[in-house]
Amino acid sequence: MSGRTLRPRVLVVGGGPGGYVAAIRAGQLGLETVLVEAGRPGGTCLTRGCIPSKAIIHAADLFAETSRAAAQGGHLGIRLAAPPTLDLAATMRWKDGIVDRLSNGVTALLRRAQVTVLKGWASFADAKSCTVETAEGPVKIEPEHVILATGSLPVELPSLPFGGDVLSSTEALALTELPRTLAVVGAGYIGLELGIAFAKLGVRVALVEAAERILPLYDELLTRPVLDWLHAHDVELHLQARAGGRSARGLDIETPLGDRFAIPAEKILVTVGRKPNTQGWGLETMAIEMDGRFIKVDERCATSSRNVWAIGDVTGEPMLAHRASAQGEMVAEIIAGKRRRFDPVAIPAICFTEPEIVTVGVERADENHVVGQFPFMANGRALSMEAGDSGGFVRTVAEKGSGRIVGLQAVGRHVSELASGFVALIEMGATLEDVAGMIHAHPTLGEAVHESALKALGHAIHV
Repeated sequence: MSGRTLRPRVLVVGGGPGGYVAAIRAGQLGLETVLVEAGRPGGTCLTRGCIPSKAIIHAADLFAETSRAAAQGGHLGIRLAAPPTLDLAATMRWKDGIVDRLSNGVTALLRRAQVTVLKGWASFADAKSCTVETAEGPVKIEPEHVILATGSLPVELPSLPFGGDVLSSTEALALTELPRTLAVVGAGYIGLELGIAFAKLGVRVALVEAAERILPLYDELLTRPVLDWLHAHDVELHLQARAGGRSARGLDIETPLGDRFAIPAEKILVTVGRKPNTQGWGLETMAIEMDGRFIKVDERCATSSRNVWAIGDVTGEPMLAHRASAQGEMVAEIIAGKRRRFDPVAIPAICFTEPEIVTVGVERADENHVVGQFPFMANGRALSMEAGDSGGFVRTVAEKGSGRIVGLQAVGRHVSELASGFVALIEMGATLEDVAGMIHAHPTLGEAVHESALKALGHAIHV
């Protein structure tokens, strides 16, 4: 293929959850499609983000539970003859196996959709002239449509450049030996998810956050159970603190009172956010209007350059895989002639912390809303899973006049699986009376959704 010029109907740049979904859907619709990805199909989410982090979180949960049983002479009647040991290299191989399985699955799906996949780095000379540097040599592509799905990159601090003992989430998810001490800079969802996982694996973790509290973008009631877990498990927390550089003793920080000292840290994990990947592939040659640091798109994900589309993290917040996938599928259908626009009522967000947090739609109610909140301590399924005493709850927010549900949130163990139900209720325009009239399976965590709606109506049964 090297030396040839390809002229497909669609060129997709980036094989993450936005790009590969766009390519598969375009292929399904009969559009000749080329996908360019420098790494493995699946992108950041599948290969070094969402999936590997959840695998490590699961392994950490299991290790913490068995360690607890061993330390307490038994738990729930389960006894261990000796404390568990951790072979981190084996854990990472197991995690890598999951990534391999999913990435190979994406490759097979692309092949089935007859998508041509080029592994290499794409570079644009103008909006419709692209060259891909592959292992076999350069390949020129002159497509009719371009879908930009280049994703995002972790933000680096000038005082803590990545490398050596200073890690991004990518390196943290590939460790083969646990540090005794870990400083995490940034107590957003990535820092907390990984920090909690490493704490469960026995690492002494310290969190350094510049804001007044953890997860500052979330309602404080939702984050309180997570804060309680950190305190209960001796995770060191430095709020309103500024991270300096690395020193012989660990990480230098400065407190709000001006005190400066170092916290022990064999490794430093920097999770202060992500930035759109807009550099190094020729965006400046494509005559595309920007919206700050993001590519500006309309409700169809069209850019200011004709037949050039952009999806996912490169177009702005929220930087979530499921948003990118939905946009990718939509753009492929628009190119195929369907009438579509991106106008979701709500996009779910989940923190896989301990406990987990789910939020969909309106989070902070005002005088125009009615709110019902139901605690998991009154839910039988939660108690049977040891998920009732973490301070968790489900909260329903509805419009006062119509009773239409506009927001649902939950905090508690295993609540991430409630997210799809939350989205369905809001997208379908369900009211409190609709939920009150539904029969919810017993015993499940979903009963808390029913009860929170009843609470908003003023007649909860179990509280």
